[in-house]
Amino acid sequence: MTQTIAPAAGAIALMMQAAPAGDQPAQSLFSFLVPMGLILVIFYFLLIRPANKKQKAVQQMIDGLKNGDKVITTGGIHGVVAGITDDIIQLKVAPNVKIEISRNAVSALQSDQTRVVED
Repeated sequence: MTQTIAPAAGAIALMMQAAPAGDQPAQSLFSFLVPMGLILVIFYFLLIRPANKKQKAVQQMIDGLKNGDKVITTGGIHGVVAGITDDIIQLKVAPNVKIEISRNAVSALQSDQTRVVED
């Protein structure tokens, strides 16, 4: 009878050694959080930060617009700024043709090499 008890006691001793109670969940959480943190840092530097820089540059360009600037809208319309109010810009797109657009519709300043309608 002592032979059947000894293997059972040995099995219990092995199970107690194999799974320490407090170490496994903490190590699992740490091994999950470190890669996730690295992924977030990579996303910040590759996607979020450059987008914020570009958005700030476009906003500065829009804030610095003045009459006579040659611009391109987000819809692809090329024109010359004829008037500016708080939220609306008047663009001259052809002789005697002016359109009103939102300030946020301006996407870029036009380069000097591109043809623009003259007075």
